[in-house]
Amino acid sequence: MTPPTLHTARLVLRGPKLDDFEHWAAFFASPRSIHERGMMNRAEAWRVWAADVANWQLKGYGPFGLDDRETGAYLGEVGIYHGEDFPGPELGWFVIPEAEGKGYAAEAARAVLDWIRATFDWAHVTSIIDPKNARSIALGQRLGGTVDPSLPGIDPGDIVIRHDLRRVAA
Repeated sequence: MTPPTLHTARLVLRGPKLDDFEHWAAFFASPRSIHERGMMNRAEAWRVWAADVANWQLKGYGPFGLDDRETGAYLGEVGIYHGEDFPGPELGWFVIPEAEGKGYAAEAARAVLDWIRATFDWAHVTSIIDPKNARSIALGQRLGGTVDPSLPGIDPGDIVIRHDLRRVAA
């Protein structure tokens, strides 16, 4: 599937492109990634990123690159992730350091939730978050999600936030 292009007030969400990998690799080489998927060397980062991108062709969903609508600058990635070890599709996000604290991840995640609702007949999607990642947990809840301890995560202790797709996003 060719990824759709979504627009919000400040963002363009588009399919991944090769240039995105440089930002992705830099993020996952930094300590900022410890509570995401953990720090990775470049080769490992490539394998993970390429597998995420391949979900578009294999499953019909995947990550969107985030660009500033005015400048075209890359800001991060938000989308649906579904690795082999994931219990199901997961809504996830990250932004580059310069874009943190500006609401871009929330704005993009709302657009992705709306797209999921319009495209798939899913009752819910989850966000699987390291318990030490307070900012991501708070974002998942601001999006209208609720912590659901009955749902499986990936690693022991993961916080799993359930996003009900049968109601409008917060």
